Amino acid sequence: MTKRLRAVSLFSGCGGLDLGIRNAGFDIVAAVDTDRLAARSHEVNFPESAFFEGSIADFSRDRVEGMVGAEALEDIDLLVGGPPCPPFSKSRFYRTDKPRAMDDPVGEVTISGYLETLRWLRPRTFLLENVAGMAFKVHRETLDHILATAEALGYRCSSRVLNAADFGVPQIRQRFFVVGTLDGEFEWPEPTHRDPTSTDGTDLPTWITAGSAIADLDTDENASDVGHVAGGKHRHLLEQIPPGDNYLFLTAKRGHPDPQFEWRKRYWSFLLKLSPDMPSWTIQARRSNNMGPLHWRNRILRIEEVKRLQTFPDDWFLAGTVEQQWRQVGNAVPPKLAQAMGDRLALSLSVASSTLQAA
Repeated sequence: MTKRLRAVSLFSGCGGLDLGIRNAGFDIVAAVDTDRLAARSHEVNFPESAFFEGSIADFSRDRVEGMVGAEALEDIDLLVGGPPCPPFSKSRFYRTDKPRAMDDPVGEVTISGYLETLRWLRPRTFLLENVAGMAFKVHRETLDHILATAEALGYRCSSRVLNAADFGVPQIRQRFFVVGTLDGEFEWPEPTHRDPTSTDGTDLPTWITAGSAIADLDTDENASDVGHVAGGKHRHLLEQIPPGDNYLFLTAKRGHPDPQFEWRKRYWSFLLKLSPDMPSWTIQARRSNNMGPLHWRNRILRIEEVKRLQTFPDDWFLAGTVEQQWRQVGNAVPPKLAQAMGDRLALSLSVASSTLQAA
């Protein structure tokens, strides 16, 4: 029987990244997050894993050994986690009153906490995930710090932005990954799906659409959606916007006969409506009645639909209110994308072990 690989998870949330890693053959030995509800969700979904509810700054070797025992931390195969992303998000280009990257106290504590855990745990591989904005030139100093620290510890590193839609997720969601290995090479996963507008000549199936992912959850067109009404004071305008479009449809530049908004004076997701014939746009961490993606039937998405668009199982447990559950799902890495990375990490570890044994 093949021995399962072992991982430690940081900033674990409700477990999107961990689910993909588990599906790829890793056992989650220990996990950590500061959020009380995310901790509850993770504990229910990963009953076999030790969980520390608290700051990454307090996730020390002594504390973790007290949870799982010193032997359990020997020869860990993978450290995985996505430090909270707001300090590296696009919104910081607009919120100039807020610091970005490691100038933000959250960014400094979480990135430093990840790297400190990497130092004392010294796993065979690591995976650090964040928003695509971490790869922007303005954040290069932080990325250089991550790479330099890991390389000084002996890791061979590479990084890449991946689109979840390219890996069978019904959602256009760009995520940034840094991978480091002590032994062997890491080969990035190849896309399994393609943009239908692509002209690269590949014969991959096209992106999975939102309609194919969630249509069966909304079979009654006349169903009442109390609590899911969208648009607020702009509801009558939302109803005019075609599926797959946003508030820009109601501007003079788009030729609308009765313009309601100025060109690019709102967030792009304002009154953004899903198309059943396209993947969803990125699911945000905040549930809103006017910031999309909203359902093509002019309502807020249901939690069951948001889980589907993120590729969580239908029965995935989420603690808290609807808004609190939404935040957990919106902050998560789509498990299907996580598994694509996990499969490659497992393969890399297997090849490295075989090479060492042969030597």
